[in-house]
Amino acid sequence: MKSNAMKVRALKGGKIVAGFAGAAADGLTLFEKFEEKMERFPGNMPRAAVELAKDWRSDRVLRRLDALLAVADVEHGLVLSGTGDIIEPDDGILAIGSGGSYALAAARALKDNTGMTASEIVRKALAIAGEICIYTNNNITVIEPTS
Repeated sequence: MKSNAMKVRALKGGKIVAGFAGAAADGLTLFEKFEEKMERFPGNMPRAAVELAKDWRSDRVLRRLDALLAVADVEHGLVLSGTGDIIEPDDGILAIGSGGSYALAAARALKDNTGMTASEIVRKALAIAGEICIYTNNNITVIEPTS
């Protein structure tokens, strides 16, 4: 039913890439809220993420959102949840959603054992996840942040 859903987008003129997993309306709301935080804290994505996580956890309406948010720029990659979690993986590889574990494992293996570019790794890891996870499709969109 959602094979063509666009769950990634470039923010701040392409300097930040964001993606969500979960309910579409909730994910789009998180994009908007994150953009608001980036306006308040320009150039400081980690601070914007912390402020969003605080609001998400404490606000009565936001607390009901059923989604995860992944955001990345050239310096940081973060996963945010409604429980207040902000995770910055040690290896810089982010994965969320039903096929996230499969994509993460594939991306780590490809990163360590091939000379593929980041974009190539993303495409291949998502394709592998789409083959394994029945909830993940193979309509892949890759957006790279600009510096």
